[in-house]
Amino acid sequence: MPTESNAAERYQAWLNDPNVDERTKEELRGIADQPKEIEDRFYRELEFGTGGLRGVMGAGTNRMNRYVIGKATQGFANYLLRGASAPTAVIAHDSRHNSDSFTLEAACVLAANGIKTYLFRSLRPTPQLSFAVRDLKAAGGIVITASHNPPEYNGYKVYNAEGGQLTPDDAEQVIAEIQGIASFDQVKRLTREEAEARGLIVWLGEEADEKFANAVAAQSVQPEMLRGGAGERLKVVYTPLHGTGNLPVRRVLEKAGFTQVHVVPEQEQPNGLFPTVKSPNPEEHEAFTLAIKLADQIGADLIIGTDPDADRMGAVVKNDQGQYVVLSGNQSGALMVHYLLSNLKAQGRLPADGAVIKTIVTSEMGADIAASFGCAVFNTLTGFKYIGEKMTEFEKTGSQTFLFGYEESYGYLTGTYARDKDAIVASLLISEAAAFFKTQGKTLYDVLLELYKQYGTYLEKLESRTLKGKDGVAKIAGIMNDWRANPPAEVAGVKVTKVLDYEQGLDGLPKENVLKYLLADGSWFTLRPSGTEPKIKVYFAVRKDGLPAAEQAIAELVSAVMARVDSLS
Repeated sequence: MPTESNAAERYQAWLNDPNVDERTKEELRGIADQPKEIEDRFYRELEFGTGGLRGVMGAGTNRMNRYVIGKATQGFANYLLRGASAPTAVIAHDSRHNSDSFTLEAACVLAANGIKTYLFRSLRPTPQLSFAVRDLKAAGGIVITASHNPPEYNGYKVYNAEGGQLTPDDAEQVIAEIQGIASFDQVKRLTREEAEARGLIVWLGEEADEKFANAVAAQSVQPEMLRGGAGERLKVVYTPLHGTGNLPVRRVLEKAGFTQVHVVPEQEQPNGLFPTVKSPNPEEHEAFTLAIKLADQIGADLIIGTDPDADRMGAVVKNDQGQYVVLSGNQSGALMVHYLLSNLKAQGRLPADGAVIKTIVTSEMGADIAASFGCAVFNTLTGFKYIGEKMTEFEKTGSQTFLFGYEESYGYLTGTYARDKDAIVASLLISEAAAFFKTQGKTLYDVLLELYKQYGTYLEKLESRTLKGKDGVAKIAGIMNDWRANPPAEVAGVKVTKVLDYEQGLDGLPKENVLKYLLADGSWFTLRPSGTEPKIKVYFAVRKDGLPAAEQAIAELVSAVMARVDSLS
Protein backbone atom coordinates (compact mmCIF):
# COMPACT_ATOMS: atom_id res chain seq x y z
CA MET A 1 0.00 0.00 0.00
CA PRO A 2 1.39 3.46 -0.84
CA THR A 3 2.73 5.54 2.04
CA GLU A 4 1.70 9.09 2.95
CA SER A 5 4.72 10.41 1.05
CA ASN A 6 3.53 8.47 -2.01
CA ALA A 7 0.15 10.19 -1.61
CA ALA A 8 1.78 13.62 -1.51
CA GLU A 9 3.89 12.77 -4.56
CA ARG A 10 0.87 11.60 -6.52
CA TYR A 11 -1.00 14.75 -5.53
CA GLN A 12 1.82 16.90 -6.91
CA ALA A 13 2.07 14.75 -10.03
CA TRP A 14 -1.58 15.45 -10.85
CA LEU A 15 -1.07 19.18 -10.29
CA ASN A 16 1.91 19.11 -12.68
CA ASP A 17 0.41 16.79 -15.31
CA PRO A 18 -0.46 18.65 -18.56
CA ASN A 19 -3.09 15.96 -19.27
CA VAL A 20 -5.11 17.00 -16.20
CA ASP A 21 -7.53 19.86 -16.87
CA GLU A 22 -7.49 23.16 -14.99
CA ARG A 23 -10.85 22.57 -13.28
CA THR A 24 -9.55 19.36 -11.71
CA LYS A 25 -6.33 21.09 -10.62
CA GLU A 26 -8.38 23.86 -9.03
CA GLU A 27 -10.26 21.26 -6.99
CA LEU A 28 -6.95 19.79 -5.86
CA ARG A 29 -5.47 23.18 -4.94
CA GLY A 30 -8.50 23.62 -2.69
CA ILE A 31 -7.29 20.80 -0.43
CA ALA A 32 -3.61 21.86 -0.30
CA ASP A 33 -3.84 22.49 3.45
CA GLN A 34 -5.71 19.24 4.19
CA PRO A 35 -3.08 16.46 4.45
CA LYS A 36 -5.62 13.84 5.54
CA GLU A 37 -7.85 14.59 2.55
CA ILE A 38 -4.84 14.41 0.23
CA GLU A 39 -3.86 11.10 1.77
CA ASP A 40 -7.35 9.64 1.38
CA ARG A 41 -7.60 10.74 -2.26
CA PHE A 42 -4.12 9.56 -3.26
CA TYR A 43 -2.95 6.83 -0.85
CA ARG A 44 -3.88 4.21 -3.44
CA GLU A 45 -5.34 3.80 -6.90
CA LEU A 46 -9.06 3.08 -6.79
CA GLU A 47 -9.17 -0.70 -6.79
CA PHE A 48 -10.45 -2.40 -9.92
CA GLY A 49 -12.15 -5.45 -8.47
CA THR A 50 -13.75 -8.35 -10.31
CA GLY A 51 -16.78 -6.15 -11.03
CA GLY A 52 -14.91 -2.96 -11.88
CA LEU A 53 -14.55 0.33 -10.03
CA ARG A 54 -16.66 2.00 -7.37
CA GLY A 55 -15.84 5.00 -5.24
CA VAL A 56 -16.57 8.56 -4.16
CA MET A 57 -16.51 11.07 -7.03
CA GLY A 58 -13.78 13.68 -7.08
CA ALA A 59 -10.20 14.37 -8.13
CA GLY A 60 -7.53 11.86 -7.17
CA THR A 61 -6.33 8.32 -7.80
CA ASN A 62 -8.69 6.94 -5.12
CA ARG A 63 -11.73 8.69 -6.56
CA MET A 64 -14.13 8.28 -9.48
CA ASN A 65 -13.30 10.80 -12.21
CA ARG A 66 -12.72 10.97 -15.97
CA TYR A 67 -9.01 10.21 -15.64
CA VAL A 68 -9.48 7.04 -13.59
CA ILE A 69 -12.23 5.99 -16.02
CA GLY A 70 -10.06 6.80 -19.01
CA LYS A 71 -7.23 4.67 -17.70
CA ALA A 72 -9.56 1.77 -16.87
CA THR A 73 -11.16 1.98 -20.31
CA GLN A 74 -7.79 1.97 -22.06
CA GLY A 75 -6.97 -1.21 -20.16
CA PHE A 76 -10.34 -2.70 -21.13
CA ALA A 77 -9.75 -1.70 -24.76
CA ASN A 78 -6.35 -3.43 -24.75
CA TYR A 79 -8.04 -6.55 -23.35
CA LEU A 80 -10.82 -6.50 -25.99
CA LEU A 81 -8.36 -6.01 -28.84
CA ARG A 82 -6.41 -9.06 -27.73
CA GLY A 83 -9.50 -11.23 -28.10
CA ALA A 84 -11.06 -9.97 -31.35
CA SER A 85 -9.92 -8.26 -34.54
CA ALA A 86 -12.83 -5.80 -34.72
CA PRO A 87 -14.53 -5.77 -31.30
CA THR A 88 -17.60 -3.71 -30.50
CA ALA A 89 -18.93 -2.60 -27.12
CA VAL A 90 -22.07 -1.23 -25.48
CA ILE A 91 -22.22 1.35 -22.66
CA ALA A 92 -25.15 2.28 -20.42
CA HIS A 93 -25.45 4.54 -17.39
CA ASP A 94 -27.79 5.31 -14.50
CA SER A 95 -29.12 8.54 -12.97
CA ARG A 96 -26.09 9.46 -10.86
CA HIS A 97 -24.23 12.73 -11.22
CA ASN A 98 -21.55 12.57 -13.92
CA SER A 99 -22.81 9.22 -15.23
CA ASP A 100 -23.49 10.67 -18.69
CA SER A 101 -20.10 12.40 -18.93
CA PHE A 102 -18.29 9.30 -17.65
CA THR A 103 -20.11 7.29 -20.33
CA LEU A 104 -18.88 9.61 -23.07
CA GLU A 105 -15.35 9.52 -21.68
CA ALA A 106 -15.32 5.72 -21.87
CA ALA A 107 -16.86 5.75 -25.37
CA CYS A 108 -14.30 8.24 -26.68
CA VAL A 109 -11.43 6.14 -25.35
CA LEU A 110 -12.84 2.97 -26.91
CA ALA A 111 -13.37 4.86 -30.19
CA ALA A 112 -9.76 6.05 -30.21
CA ASN A 113 -8.78 2.38 -30.05
CA GLY A 114 -10.96 1.60 -33.07
CA ILE A 115 -13.73 -0.07 -31.04
CA LYS A 116 -17.23 0.77 -32.27
CA THR A 117 -19.39 1.58 -29.26
CA TYR A 118 -23.18 1.57 -28.96
CA LEU A 119 -24.67 4.14 -26.58
CA PHE A 120 -28.16 4.85 -25.25
CA ARG A 121 -29.48 8.40 -25.53
CA SER A 122 -30.22 8.54 -21.80
CA LEU A 123 -30.16 6.45 -18.66
CA ARG A 124 -30.95 2.71 -18.94
CA PRO A 125 -31.08 -0.22 -16.49
CA THR A 126 -28.03 -2.42 -16.00
CA PRO A 127 -29.89 -5.57 -17.15
CA GLN A 128 -30.69 -3.85 -20.44
CA LEU A 129 -26.95 -3.40 -20.98
CA SER A 130 -26.46 -7.13 -20.38
CA PHE A 131 -29.23 -7.89 -22.88
CA ALA A 132 -27.87 -5.42 -25.46
CA VAL A 133 -24.36 -6.90 -25.35
CA ARG A 134 -25.84 -10.29 -26.20
CA ASP A 135 -28.34 -8.95 -28.73
CA LEU A 136 -25.74 -6.87 -30.61
CA LYS A 137 -23.12 -9.64 -30.33
CA ALA A 138 -20.69 -7.15 -28.81
CA ALA A 139 -17.34 -8.21 -27.37
CA GLY A 140 -18.05 -6.43 -24.10
CA GLY A 141 -19.91 -3.74 -22.24
CA ILE A 142 -19.64 -1.08 -19.55
CA VAL A 143 -22.20 0.27 -17.09
CA ILE A 144 -21.59 3.55 -15.28
CA THR A 145 -23.36 3.06 -11.95
CA ALA A 146 -22.76 2.74 -8.23
CA SER A 147 -25.95 0.70 -7.83
CA HIS A 148 -27.46 1.49 -4.42
CA ASN A 149 -24.50 3.37 -2.89
CA PRO A 150 -24.96 6.90 -1.45
CA PRO A 151 -25.15 9.89 -3.85
CA GLU A 152 -21.47 10.81 -3.63
CA TYR A 153 -20.48 7.49 -5.25
CA ASN A 154 -20.27 6.36 -8.83
CA GLY A 155 -18.93 3.22 -10.43
CA TYR A 156 -17.82 1.41 -13.55
CA LYS A 157 -18.79 -2.20 -14.22
CA VAL A 158 -17.31 -4.24 -17.06
CA TYR A 159 -19.08 -7.01 -18.99
CA ASN A 160 -17.97 -9.86 -21.24
CA ALA A 161 -19.38 -11.01 -24.56
CA GLU A 162 -21.93 -13.20 -22.77
CA GLY A 163 -23.40 -10.13 -21.09
CA GLY A 164 -22.06 -11.09 -17.66
CA GLN A 165 -19.74 -9.19 -15.36
CA LEU A 166 -16.15 -10.27 -15.66
CA THR A 167 -15.20 -13.28 -13.56
CA PRO A 168 -11.84 -13.33 -11.74
CA ASP A 169 -9.64 -14.73 -14.52
CA ASP A 170 -10.81 -12.18 -17.08
CA ALA A 171 -10.81 -9.37 -14.51
CA GLU A 172 -7.18 -10.14 -13.67
CA GLN A 173 -6.27 -9.73 -17.33
CA VAL A 174 -8.00 -6.33 -17.47
CA ILE A 175 -6.33 -5.29 -14.21
CA ALA A 176 -2.93 -6.25 -15.62
CA GLU A 177 -3.60 -4.11 -18.68
CA ILE A 178 -4.65 -1.15 -16.49
CA GLN A 179 -1.58 -1.51 -14.28
CA GLY A 180 0.60 -1.46 -17.38
CA ILE A 181 -0.54 2.11 -18.18
CA ALA A 182 2.12 4.28 -16.59
CA SER A 183 0.69 7.71 -17.43
CA PHE A 184 -2.32 9.47 -18.88
CA ASP A 185 -0.27 9.98 -22.06
CA GLN A 186 -0.95 6.33 -22.84
CA VAL A 187 -4.72 6.78 -22.75
CA LYS A 188 -6.01 7.29 -26.30
CA ARG A 189 -9.02 9.52 -26.80
CA LEU A 190 -11.11 11.00 -29.63
CA THR A 191 -13.58 13.81 -29.23
CA ARG A 192 -17.25 12.88 -29.42
CA GLU A 193 -17.52 14.64 -32.79
CA GLU A 194 -14.54 12.73 -34.20
CA ALA A 195 -15.89 9.41 -32.94
CA GLU A 196 -19.35 10.02 -34.38
CA ALA A 197 -17.95 11.16 -37.72
CA ARG A 198 -15.95 7.95 -38.02
CA GLY A 199 -18.95 5.80 -37.12
CA LEU A 200 -17.28 4.65 -33.90
CA ILE A 201 -20.11 5.93 -31.67
CA VAL A 202 -23.55 4.62 -32.63
CA TRP A 203 -26.69 5.77 -30.79
CA LEU A 204 -29.35 3.18 -29.96
CA GLY A 205 -33.02 4.05 -30.36
CA GLU A 206 -36.55 2.89 -29.53
CA GLU A 207 -36.04 -0.46 -31.23
CA ALA A 208 -33.47 -1.45 -28.59
CA ASP A 209 -35.89 -0.59 -25.77
CA GLU A 210 -38.73 -2.55 -27.36
CA LYS A 211 -36.54 -5.63 -27.88
CA PHE A 212 -35.53 -5.61 -24.22
CA ALA A 213 -39.09 -5.09 -22.99
CA ASN A 214 -40.34 -7.96 -25.15
CA ALA A 215 -37.58 -10.26 -23.89
CA VAL A 216 -38.53 -9.53 -20.28
CA ALA A 217 -42.30 -9.76 -20.86
CA ALA A 218 -41.77 -13.17 -22.48
CA GLN A 219 -40.78 -14.54 -19.05
CA SER A 220 -44.40 -14.36 -17.83
CA VAL A 221 -45.44 -17.77 -16.56
CA GLN A 222 -49.20 -17.31 -16.95
CA PRO A 223 -49.80 -14.55 -19.53
CA GLU A 224 -53.36 -15.69 -20.21
CA MET A 225 -54.24 -15.49 -16.52
CA LEU A 226 -52.97 -11.91 -16.34
CA ARG A 227 -54.67 -10.75 -19.53
CA GLY A 228 -57.82 -12.56 -18.45
CA GLY A 229 -58.38 -10.02 -15.69
CA ALA A 230 -56.04 -11.00 -12.85
CA GLY A 231 -53.57 -8.29 -13.85
CA GLU A 232 -56.29 -5.64 -13.82
CA ARG A 233 -57.42 -6.57 -10.32
CA LEU A 234 -54.00 -6.26 -8.66
CA LYS A 235 -53.15 -2.82 -7.23
CA VAL A 236 -49.41 -2.17 -7.37
CA VAL A 237 -47.44 0.77 -5.97
CA TYR A 238 -44.03 1.17 -7.59
CA THR A 239 -41.05 3.35 -6.73
CA PRO A 240 -37.99 3.64 -8.97
CA LEU A 241 -36.15 5.52 -6.17
CA HIS A 242 -35.09 8.25 -8.63
CA GLY A 243 -33.35 5.72 -10.86
CA THR A 244 -33.58 3.98 -14.22
CA GLY A 245 -36.47 1.60 -13.54
CA ASN A 246 -39.45 3.91 -14.01
CA LEU A 247 -40.11 3.53 -17.74
CA PRO A 248 -38.99 -0.09 -18.31
CA VAL A 249 -40.82 -1.50 -15.26
CA ARG A 250 -44.06 0.27 -16.20
CA ARG A 251 -43.66 -0.75 -19.83
CA VAL A 252 -43.23 -4.45 -19.02
CA LEU A 253 -46.03 -4.52 -16.44
CA GLU A 254 -48.35 -2.85 -18.95
CA LYS A 255 -47.41 -5.42 -21.62
CA ALA A 256 -48.20 -8.19 -19.14
CA GLY A 257 -51.68 -6.83 -18.37
CA PHE A 258 -51.25 -4.86 -15.13
CA THR A 259 -53.38 -1.73 -15.38
CA GLN A 260 -53.32 -0.48 -11.78
CA VAL A 261 -49.67 0.50 -11.34
CA HIS A 262 -49.25 3.64 -9.23
CA VAL A 263 -45.82 5.28 -9.26
CA VAL A 264 -44.69 7.21 -6.18
CA PRO A 265 -44.67 10.76 -7.61
CA GLU A 266 -41.95 12.13 -5.32
CA GLN A 267 -39.55 9.39 -6.46
CA GLU A 268 -40.53 9.03 -10.11
CA GLN A 269 -38.01 11.33 -11.80
CA PRO A 270 -34.29 10.51 -12.07
CA ASN A 271 -32.21 12.45 -9.56
CA GLY A 272 -28.61 11.67 -8.62
CA LEU A 273 -29.06 13.24 -5.18
CA PHE A 274 -31.80 10.72 -4.30
CA PRO A 275 -33.37 13.48 -2.19
CA THR A 276 -36.25 11.53 -0.63
CA VAL A 277 -34.22 8.69 0.89
CA LYS A 278 -31.16 8.20 3.08
CA SER A 279 -30.07 5.45 0.73
CA PRO A 280 -31.59 4.49 -2.66
CA ASN A 281 -31.55 0.84 -1.68
CA PRO A 282 -34.62 -1.43 -1.64
CA GLU A 283 -32.83 -3.46 1.04
CA GLU A 284 -33.44 -0.53 3.40
CA HIS A 285 -36.94 -0.40 4.89
CA GLU A 286 -36.80 3.40 5.06
CA ALA A 287 -36.63 3.54 1.26
CA PHE A 288 -40.28 2.43 1.15
CA THR A 289 -41.68 5.10 3.49
CA LEU A 290 -43.35 7.15 0.74
CA ALA A 291 -44.46 4.04 -1.14
CA ILE A 292 -46.18 2.63 1.95
CA LYS A 293 -47.93 5.97 2.49
CA LEU A 294 -49.32 5.82 -1.06
CA ALA A 295 -50.20 2.15 -0.70
CA ASP A 296 -52.23 2.91 2.43
CA GLN A 297 -54.14 5.59 0.54
CA ILE A 298 -55.14 3.38 -2.39
CA GLY A 299 -55.27 -0.02 -0.67
CA ALA A 300 -52.44 -1.58 -2.69
CA ASP A 301 -51.89 -5.33 -2.75
CA LEU A 302 -48.18 -5.05 -3.46
CA ILE A 303 -45.37 -2.51 -3.33
CA ILE A 304 -42.23 -2.90 -5.43
CA GLY A 305 -39.11 -0.76 -5.52
CA THR A 306 -35.99 -0.84 -7.67
CA ASP A 307 -32.53 0.59 -7.05
CA PRO A 308 -30.93 3.31 -9.25
CA ASP A 309 -29.65 0.96 -11.97
CA ALA A 310 -32.69 -1.34 -11.67
CA ASP A 311 -30.87 -4.57 -11.05
CA ARG A 312 -32.28 -5.05 -7.51
CA MET A 313 -35.95 -5.30 -6.56
CA GLY A 314 -37.55 -5.15 -3.13
CA ALA A 315 -41.16 -6.06 -2.35
CA VAL A 316 -43.59 -5.02 0.40
CA VAL A 317 -46.76 -6.98 1.25
CA LYS A 318 -49.52 -6.92 3.86
CA ASN A 319 -49.00 -9.30 6.77
CA ASP A 320 -51.70 -11.22 8.63
CA GLN A 321 -52.37 -8.07 10.72
CA GLY A 322 -53.01 -5.99 7.62
CA GLN A 323 -49.76 -4.04 8.00
CA TYR A 324 -47.25 -3.53 5.19
CA VAL A 325 -43.99 -5.39 5.80
CA VAL A 326 -40.83 -5.41 3.69
CA LEU A 327 -39.89 -8.87 2.48
CA SER A 328 -36.26 -9.86 2.71
CA GLY A 329 -34.44 -10.82 -0.44
CA ASN A 330 -34.49 -14.42 0.73
CA GLN A 331 -38.26 -14.36 1.28
CA SER A 332 -39.00 -12.79 -2.11
CA GLY A 333 -36.66 -15.29 -3.74
CA ALA A 334 -38.34 -18.25 -2.07
CA LEU A 335 -41.79 -16.98 -3.10
CA MET A 336 -40.70 -16.56 -6.71
CA VAL A 337 -39.04 -19.99 -6.80
CA HIS A 338 -42.23 -21.55 -5.45
CA TYR A 339 -44.51 -19.67 -7.84
CA LEU A 340 -42.35 -20.35 -10.88
CA LEU A 341 -41.73 -24.06 -10.28
CA SER A 342 -45.23 -24.94 -9.07
CA ASN A 343 -46.82 -23.37 -12.14
CA LEU A 344 -44.32 -24.84 -14.59
CA LYS A 345 -45.08 -28.23 -13.06
CA ALA A 346 -48.85 -27.66 -13.25
CA GLN A 347 -48.46 -26.77 -16.93
CA GLY A 348 -46.27 -29.78 -17.64
CA ARG A 349 -43.39 -27.48 -18.56
CA LEU A 350 -41.01 -28.21 -15.68
CA PRO A 351 -37.87 -29.70 -17.28
CA ALA A 352 -36.32 -32.80 -15.76
CA ASP A 353 -32.92 -31.10 -15.81
CA GLY A 354 -34.16 -27.79 -14.34
CA ALA A 355 -31.71 -25.85 -12.20
CA VAL A 356 -31.82 -23.04 -9.64
CA ILE A 357 -28.65 -21.13 -8.81
CA LYS A 358 -28.04 -19.22 -5.59
CA THR A 359 -25.08 -17.87 -3.64
CA ILE A 360 -23.40 -19.26 -0.53
CA VAL A 361 -24.89 -16.49 1.65
CA THR A 362 -28.44 -17.00 0.37
CA SER A 363 -31.04 -18.84 2.48
CA GLU A 364 -31.48 -22.57 2.00
CA MET A 365 -35.27 -22.14 1.90
CA GLY A 366 -35.40 -21.55 -1.85
CA ALA A 367 -33.02 -24.47 -2.34
CA ASP A 368 -35.29 -26.79 -0.34
CA ILE A 369 -38.32 -25.66 -2.34
CA ALA A 370 -36.45 -26.24 -5.62
CA ALA A 371 -35.30 -29.67 -4.50
CA SER A 372 -38.89 -30.64 -3.63
CA PHE A 373 -39.74 -30.06 -7.30
CA GLY A 374 -36.84 -32.23 -8.41
CA CYS A 375 -34.66 -29.33 -9.51
CA ALA A 376 -30.90 -29.27 -9.06
CA VAL A 377 -29.52 -26.43 -6.92
CA PHE A 378 -26.10 -24.90 -7.49
CA ASN A 379 -24.21 -22.61 -5.12
CA THR A 380 -21.85 -19.86 -6.22
CA LEU A 381 -19.79 -17.20 -4.51
CA THR A 382 -21.45 -13.85 -3.82
CA GLY A 383 -21.89 -11.79 -6.98
CA PHE A 384 -24.26 -12.33 -9.87
CA LYS A 385 -21.29 -12.69 -12.21
CA TYR A 386 -20.88 -16.21 -10.85
CA ILE A 387 -24.54 -17.03 -11.45
CA GLY A 388 -24.18 -15.69 -15.00
CA GLU A 389 -21.05 -17.79 -15.49
CA LYS A 390 -22.93 -20.91 -14.41
CA MET A 391 -25.77 -20.08 -16.82
CA THR A 392 -23.31 -19.84 -19.69
CA GLU A 393 -21.81 -23.17 -18.66
CA PHE A 394 -25.27 -24.77 -18.81
CA GLU A 395 -25.86 -23.25 -22.23
CA LYS A 396 -22.57 -24.49 -23.64
CA THR A 397 -22.68 -28.00 -22.17
CA GLY A 398 -26.43 -28.61 -22.26
CA SER A 399 -26.07 -30.10 -18.77
CA GLN A 400 -28.97 -28.20 -17.13
CA THR A 401 -31.88 -25.94 -18.01
CA PHE A 402 -31.59 -22.68 -16.12
CA LEU A 403 -34.83 -21.68 -14.40
CA PHE A 404 -34.01 -19.11 -11.73
CA GLY A 405 -31.00 -17.45 -10.14
CA TYR A 406 -30.92 -15.20 -7.10
CA GLU A 407 -28.99 -13.56 -4.29
CA GLU A 408 -30.15 -12.57 -0.82
CA SER A 409 -29.28 -8.97 -1.75
CA TYR A 410 -32.46 -8.56 -3.85
CA GLY A 411 -30.98 -9.73 -7.16
CA TYR A 412 -33.06 -12.14 -9.32
CA LEU A 413 -33.21 -13.48 -12.86
CA THR A 414 -35.40 -15.87 -14.79
CA GLY A 415 -34.88 -16.40 -18.50
CA THR A 416 -31.62 -16.48 -20.44
CA TYR A 417 -31.92 -13.15 -22.31
CA ALA A 418 -29.41 -11.56 -19.87
CA ARG A 419 -26.55 -12.59 -17.60
CA ASP A 420 -27.09 -10.15 -14.76
CA LYS A 421 -29.76 -9.67 -12.14
CA ASP A 422 -32.83 -7.85 -13.40
CA ALA A 423 -35.23 -5.86 -11.26
CA ILE A 424 -37.59 -5.50 -14.20
CA VAL A 425 -38.20 -9.23 -14.60
CA ALA A 426 -38.32 -9.59 -10.81
CA SER A 427 -41.00 -6.88 -10.69
CA LEU A 428 -42.97 -8.82 -13.29
CA LEU A 429 -42.61 -12.19 -11.57
CA ILE A 430 -43.45 -11.00 -8.03
CA SER A 431 -46.45 -9.04 -9.38
CA GLU A 432 -47.63 -12.06 -11.35
CA ALA A 433 -47.31 -14.27 -8.26
CA ALA A 434 -49.32 -11.76 -6.22
CA ALA A 435 -52.02 -11.62 -8.91
CA PHE A 436 -52.20 -15.40 -9.15
CA PHE A 437 -52.52 -15.97 -5.41
CA LYS A 438 -55.06 -13.15 -5.15
CA THR A 439 -57.31 -15.21 -7.45
CA GLN A 440 -57.10 -17.87 -4.72
CA GLY A 441 -57.91 -15.39 -1.98
CA LYS A 442 -54.36 -15.31 -0.65
CA THR A 443 -51.69 -12.67 -0.20
CA LEU A 444 -48.01 -13.32 -0.73
CA TYR A 445 -47.62 -13.21 3.06
CA ASP A 446 -50.22 -15.99 3.41
CA VAL A 447 -48.21 -18.07 0.96
CA LEU A 448 -44.98 -17.37 2.86
CA LEU A 449 -46.56 -18.67 6.07
CA GLU A 450 -47.72 -21.79 4.21
CA LEU A 451 -44.17 -22.36 2.99
CA TYR A 452 -42.87 -21.96 6.54
CA LYS A 453 -45.26 -24.70 7.68
CA GLN A 454 -44.17 -26.98 4.87
CA TYR A 455 -40.41 -26.39 4.86
CA GLY A 456 -39.66 -24.87 8.28
CA THR A 457 -39.39 -21.26 9.41
CA TYR A 458 -36.27 -19.78 7.87
CA LEU A 459 -35.08 -16.43 9.13
CA GLU A 460 -32.06 -14.51 7.94
CA LYS A 461 -30.40 -11.26 8.89
CA LEU A 462 -27.58 -9.14 7.53
CA GLU A 463 -25.44 -6.95 9.75
CA SER A 464 -22.69 -4.69 8.44
CA ARG A 465 -20.15 -2.29 9.84
CA THR A 466 -18.84 0.62 7.77
CA LEU A 467 -15.10 1.23 8.24
CA LYS A 468 -13.88 3.96 5.90
CA GLY A 469 -10.46 4.97 4.65
CA LYS A 470 -7.05 3.38 5.03
CA ASP A 471 -7.66 2.59 8.71
CA GLY A 472 -10.95 0.94 7.80
CA VAL A 473 -9.28 -1.34 5.26
CA ALA A 474 -6.83 -2.46 7.94
CA LYS A 475 -9.58 -3.03 10.51
CA ILE A 476 -11.64 -5.16 8.12
CA ALA A 477 -8.55 -7.25 7.34
CA GLY A 478 -7.90 -7.58 11.08
CA ILE A 479 -11.43 -8.81 11.78
CA MET A 480 -11.16 -11.48 9.08
CA ASN A 481 -7.70 -12.53 10.27
CA ASP A 482 -8.88 -12.84 13.87
CA TRP A 483 -11.89 -15.02 13.03
CA ARG A 484 -9.76 -17.13 10.69
CA ALA A 485 -6.99 -17.67 13.25
CA ASN A 486 -9.30 -18.13 16.24
CA PRO A 487 -12.48 -19.91 15.15
CA PRO A 488 -15.03 -20.25 17.98
CA ALA A 489 -15.87 -23.69 19.37
CA GLU A 490 -19.42 -22.55 20.03
CA VAL A 491 -21.59 -19.49 19.48
CA ALA A 492 -24.61 -18.54 21.60
CA GLY A 493 -24.35 -21.92 23.31
CA VAL A 494 -24.46 -23.90 20.05
CA LYS A 495 -21.49 -25.95 18.88
CA VAL A 496 -19.68 -24.91 15.68
CA THR A 497 -19.50 -28.10 13.63
CA LYS A 498 -17.62 -26.84 10.56
CA VAL A 499 -15.70 -23.83 9.32
CA LEU A 500 -15.68 -23.18 5.57
CA ASP A 501 -12.79 -20.96 4.54
CA TYR A 502 -13.43 -20.01 0.92
CA GLU A 503 -9.99 -18.43 0.69
CA GLN A 504 -8.86 -22.05 0.21
CA GLY A 505 -10.99 -22.41 -2.94
CA LEU A 506 -13.71 -24.79 -1.70
CA ASP A 507 -16.12 -26.85 -3.84
CA GLY A 508 -14.42 -25.88 -7.08
CA LEU A 509 -15.20 -22.19 -6.49
CA PRO A 510 -12.64 -19.40 -6.97
CA LYS A 511 -10.72 -18.35 -3.88
CA GLU A 512 -12.40 -15.54 -1.96
CA ASN A 513 -11.96 -13.96 1.47
CA VAL A 514 -15.13 -15.43 3.02
CA LEU A 515 -15.62 -17.44 6.22
CA LYS A 516 -18.75 -19.50 6.85
CA TYR A 517 -19.48 -21.20 10.20
CA LEU A 518 -21.95 -24.08 10.37
CA LEU A 519 -23.63 -24.76 13.74
CA ALA A 520 -24.99 -27.98 15.20
CA ASP A 521 -28.62 -26.82 15.08
CA GLY A 522 -28.50 -26.09 11.33
CA SER A 523 -27.88 -22.37 11.76
CA TRP A 524 -24.95 -20.62 10.08
CA PHE A 525 -23.25 -17.27 9.80
CA THR A 526 -20.78 -15.85 7.28
CA LEU A 527 -18.23 -13.03 7.41
CA ARG A 528 -17.35 -11.28 4.16
CA PRO A 529 -15.75 -7.93 3.29
CA SER A 530 -17.94 -6.04 0.83
CA GLY A 531 -16.56 -5.81 -2.68
CA THR A 532 -18.24 -2.46 -3.40
CA GLU A 533 -18.36 -0.52 -0.12
CA PRO A 534 -16.03 0.03 2.87
CA LYS A 535 -17.94 -2.52 4.93
CA ILE A 536 -17.61 -5.88 6.55
CA LYS A 537 -20.81 -7.87 6.14
CA VAL A 538 -22.05 -10.64 8.42
CA TYR A 539 -24.86 -12.91 7.22
CA PHE A 540 -26.97 -15.00 9.61
CA ALA A 541 -29.48 -17.80 8.99
CA VAL A 542 -31.57 -20.09 11.20
CA ARG A 543 -34.29 -22.68 10.60
CA LYS A 544 -36.73 -23.53 13.38
CA ASP A 545 -40.28 -24.76 13.92
CA GLY A 546 -42.34 -21.60 14.26
CA LEU A 547 -41.61 -17.90 14.11
CA PRO A 548 -41.03 -17.27 17.85
CA ALA A 549 -38.31 -19.92 18.07
CA ALA A 550 -36.66 -18.65 14.87
CA GLU A 551 -36.74 -15.02 16.05
CA GLN A 552 -35.17 -15.95 19.39
CA ALA A 553 -32.48 -18.08 17.79
CA ILE A 554 -31.41 -15.46 15.27
CA ALA A 555 -31.39 -12.69 17.90
CA GLU A 556 -29.05 -14.73 20.10
CA LEU A 557 -26.81 -15.64 17.19
CA VAL A 558 -26.54 -12.05 15.96
CA SER A 559 -25.82 -10.72 19.44
CA ALA A 560 -23.02 -13.19 20.12
CA VAL A 561 -21.25 -12.78 16.77
CA MET A 562 -21.54 -9.01 16.49
CA ALA A 563 -20.22 -8.50 20.01
CA ARG A 564 -16.94 -10.03 18.88
CA VAL A 565 -16.94 -8.20 15.53
CA ASP A 566 -17.53 -4.85 17.28
CA SER A 567 -14.75 -5.52 19.78
CA LEU A 568 -12.34 -5.75 16.83
CA SER A 569 -13.71 -2.75 14.87
